Amino acid sequence: MTNPTTTVATTGAKSEEETTQLTPKGNVASPPRQHLLDLDDLSIAEITDLLDSAGGMLEIAGRDNRKTPALRGKTIITMFFENSTRTRVSFEQAGKILGADVINVTASASSVSKGESLLNTVKTLQAMQIDALVVRHPHSGAPYFISNHTDASVVNAGDGTHAHPTQSLLDLFTVRNHIGDLTGKKIAIVGDVLYSRVARSNIIAFQKMGAEVTVSCPNTLIPDEWQLGSTLGSETGFGGLKLARNVDEAVDGADVVMALRIQQERQEAGHLPSLREYSERWGINAQRMALANDDALLMHPGPMNEGVEISSEVAHGAQSVVEEQVRNGVAVRMAVLYTLCAPGKSTRLAGGGDSNGSDEAQAQA
Repeated sequence: MTNPTTTVATTGAKSEEETTQLTPKGNVASPPRQHLLDLDDLSIAEITDLLDSAGGMLEIAGRDNRKTPALRGKTIITMFFENSTRTRVSFEQAGKILGADVINVTASASSVSKGESLLNTVKTLQAMQIDALVVRHPHSGAPYFISNHTDASVVNAGDGTHAHPTQSLLDLFTVRNHIGDLTGKKIAIVGDVLYSRVARSNIIAFQKMGAEVTVSCPNTLIPDEWQLGSTLGSETGFGGLKLARNVDEAVDGADVVMALRIQQERQEAGHLPSLREYSERWGINAQRMALANDDALLMHPGPMNEGVEISSEVAHGAQSVVEEQVRNGVAVRMAVLYTLCAPGKSTRLAGGGDSNGSDEAQAQA
């Protein structure tokens, strides 16, 4: 499931847009980070800095007068080749709160519908001297391709079945706000793992932050090389991930239960006998939530198919933080855009050198 174009910075690998330089003493000097394409090459410190920045951004987003001049003069384009409500609107809101000019582009309303290639579309936008390009695309790896052909910062807003880094960041942010340190916490992810970019990014993100992740899904919705009831080895890229034989086993004693949407638009026929059977065997309901810890959080990346992967009772119950996830998404995406685009500021995501982005944004507010 690892994207072949991904460069893992911590291993010293190189990509076209990011090359590690050695100091005269042989120490590795990390270059400024220009893009946010995935979480697998972000360090714990980088993720923590973004989450810390999002905390300040949440305060700004909650004000009566939310406008700040932090990104005044910057142009951000959101280019979505798939339908979206939460991600597209929250990126637009995040950019506007920070004072940027935000332009929304959809495939159906662009020259893509006339046959223009992705490369030529990117070159056209690049000629307009944009500062950031937020991209959602049905094909895995598209944001990586785009990042090699533009000087603008590229943010992956979801690419095929590969990754959705800002969704994982907002999920981390939401959980951290409730339970603090994630070390040793049990995270249960239930549903369509095979086609879910959210599942892949969250498995990587929560494990990186010290949590124990358990996955439960039908046999037809796990990668071929995974076996239910096993614990994956490091060679898979998901070392330590536990695969439960059934939902009850996964949810038992969990601190966080995350239901995934059934990706019917990506699935081929034959993955599920029926949605009714899926709901009975894999859906998250009150009975299954009772197996989790008493103060366990219930999450869903949205949109929810209520009555299928999650019951209405728990989706809107006391343990649900689904709406909080949406609210936090604006703050997290503010932190990402500010970190990459702030004027006179390094595009480095890592800590050390630059002050917390939210502090600077607040100072300008």
